[in-house]
Amino acid sequence: MGLTLSDRHACVLQSEIRNMSIECRRVGGINLAQGVCDTPVPESVLQGAVEAIGQGINSYTHYAGLPQLREALALKQKRFSSVTFDPDCEIIVSAGATGALYCAFQALLNPGDEVIVFEPFYGYHISTLQAAEALPVYLPLNPPEWSFTAHDLELVVSSRTRGIIVNTPANPSGKVFSSDELEIIAGFAERYDLFVFTDEIYEHFVYGDNAHRTFASLPGMRERTITVSGSSKTFSVTGWRIGYLFCDARWAQAIGYFNDLVYVCAPAPLQAGVARGVRELGDDYYHNLSLAHQAKRDRFCEALSHAGMHPYIPDGAYYVLADVSRIPGSTGKERALHILLKTGVASVPGGAFYHDKKGEKMVRFCFAKEDAVLDEAIRRLQLLA
Repeated sequence: MGLTLSDRHACVLQSEIRNMSIECRRVGGINLAQGVCDTPVPESVLQGAVEAIGQGINSYTHYAGLPQLREALALKQKRFSSVTFDPDCEIIVSAGATGALYCAFQALLNPGDEVIVFEPFYGYHISTLQAAEALPVYLPLNPPEWSFTAHDLELVVSSRTRGIIVNTPANPSGKVFSSDELEIIAGFAERYDLFVFTDEIYEHFVYGDNAHRTFASLPGMRERTITVSGSSKTFSVTGWRIGYLFCDARWAQAIGYFNDLVYVCAPAPLQAGVARGVRELGDDYYHNLSLAHQAKRDRFCEALSHAGMHPYIPDGAYYVLADVSRIPGSTGKERALHILLKTGVASVPGGAFYHDKKGEKMVRFCFAKEDAVLDEAIRRLQLLA
């Protein structure tokens, strides 16, 4: 029969985000495709990692992470969400938020289990589900508010439904789920006895009157919620791969064992650097992070409008989906490539965030860039006006 790839290899094909980043490098463009923050790393985070290396914190850590990082994360989570987690048995540090989510899926889902995913989705959520041989079931959100109803949830649930993914603030839409919406999901999860996997990595990127509410803080939800976050975005250290999750102790040990199997541990000195940042950076740091990125959002969305690309203005995260139906091309990929070749600015085709053809008239831009870079991208995009 000959040597062949596994059946599951198709779920880890090159993502459109990576593809567009490669195309951007090829033409020497400005990469607003990939969610890579190029804003400065806090000095305390850098110094914490450097000092840890000098102090010999360079060996394997416990599979759940350095104790000082887990303790710092527990205090921060209580400070911001009023939810208490035991750092000894309810927090797992992993290789990025994606690593934490992968280990959670491996520990809690069986092949053939269905998991409801709001659409537009973050592609790695889908790939990670499929790697666990679980089945994504798509629930489309309705633009421009990216809304849904309790009835929508009832239409997609089945006897095989095991969980639901809630990404708030969301990539790529920038949706911040309201308390009313979260309560609808909570009632639904309780009614059908579901796990709720939440990706809250953009929790400190929230704009205007919107507020982030961690799902585990809702009544009765702590025991069934796997809360995933990380330091990549808030500290601008995407390459450090320090992610983590909070969950009930009943689930944490099995998740931790998968973390040990796949990753052994996250990089030890980088964990120490993040721990120092979490301990030392106060509420003002996170508040200013939102204010700074709200200013970038406003400036960039105004520029998109002037260039004839209608933006769906995000309430959180640092991406914006834009309607590019007036741009030449029959698919999102063709339109994104036209923008890149005409202006030297890379975006992601909207089809990367949908399982069908709904995203073909959209692209996604990332605006988490230094002001000079963002201003140059804005200047170039006006060539499309």
